[in-house]
Amino acid sequence: MSQIAFSESEERQELRKAVARLASKYGREWFTEKARSGEKTTDLWLEIGKNGYLGINIPEEYGGGGGGIGDIAAVCEELAAQGCPLLLMVVSPAICGTIISRYGTPAQKQRWLPGICDGTGTMAFAITEPDAGTNTHNISTTARREALPDGGSQWVLNGRKIYISGVDEADYVLVVARTEDATTGQVKPVLFVVPTDAAGFEARPIPMEIVSPELQFTVFLDDVRLPDDAVVGDEDGGLVQLFSGLNPERIMAASFSTGLARFALDRAAAYAKERTVFQGPIGAHQAIAHPLAQSHIEVELARLMTQKAAALYDAGDDVAAGEAANMAKYAAAEAACDAADRAVQTHGGNGITQEYGMAGLLVATRAGRIAPVSREMILNYVAMHSLGLPKSY
Repeated sequence: MSQIAFSESEERQELRKAVARLASKYGREWFTEKARSGEKTTDLWLEIGKNGYLGINIPEEYGGGGGGIGDIAAVCEELAAQGCPLLLMVVSPAICGTIISRYGTPAQKQRWLPGICDGTGTMAFAITEPDAGTNTHNISTTARREALPDGGSQWVLNGRKIYISGVDEADYVLVVARTEDATTGQVKPVLFVVPTDAAGFEARPIPMEIVSPELQFTVFLDDVRLPDDAVVGDEDGGLVQLFSGLNPERIMAASFSTGLARFALDRAAAYAKERTVFQGPIGAHQAIAHPLAQSHIEVELARLMTQKAAALYDAGDDVAAGEAANMAKYAAAEAACDAADRAVQTHGGNGITQEYGMAGLLVATRAGRIAPVSREMILNYVAMHSLGLPKSY
């Protein structure tokens, strides 16, 4: 793996510039106005899709760009850096698109991937449960096979999921359920694509403090019946299939955080250059300049680790990519939280007004320390897998 380059190609750098130009037409004020008025960012979402950026990591034969996870992560970061962080970028093309591209049948790929690419068939992802949290092994949403009169069979899903993003904007949800191995009796995770208009499927919004057009939902599955071809991948494939989507999730979460951090620092630096209180701009004072410089360093380090994780994943080294993706997600969330806090402090009282739009970043960046995996679980992972320490849970 030492021959893999973690620097970005000229092509990806041009991709970043193109996405930044597109997103800058919308900007933070537009994004916040949509969020506060209860509207959606559909116009931006569809324009990203129309320009080929939304499915850039999906194979060309299904409407994608044929790129890797590093490309879609770059799109995600540049959107956030322009003040338009789209959480569904993490979910629809990166998690769902990757899993279906890897494990779906040709018919499933043709059915779902083109819509993911152009934005007209957005897919959500449902794994978290109220009583399982981070412990994926304890999910209680069940799937059982039911015989049909014609000799065929169908699946019946029952359970509850929580903190599921963007269900109201999605046509489908990729749901992680559990089945029992008839031979061993062991529980195994199986992936199902569930239409959001399916009988027995209900989604209720969760009131959140975060300012975002993308809402969070509790999902109820009450005898949701699905055909056999709703299963993505091998029903005996287990955690391997699931984690093929979770490493990209961590890489995307890291890019989401570093994009937000860059936005906060750009705003803070601009304010520090203009705001004069005593004898010159406040940015001339080390008490202002040093914390912002420190954040810039921390963000760039997190970006570099994210590029490394993406390069390893795209090279097929899933083990090394898992370690790097967890480290990148951890570093990016920490850097983003500090950057947002320092940006607010730089603005002084203006930092907690709606006019300047800084305070909302405190909650937005703080979510990165919790989701999609908590900082504590990442530290557990690194302690055990990188340092060889005993497992603590």
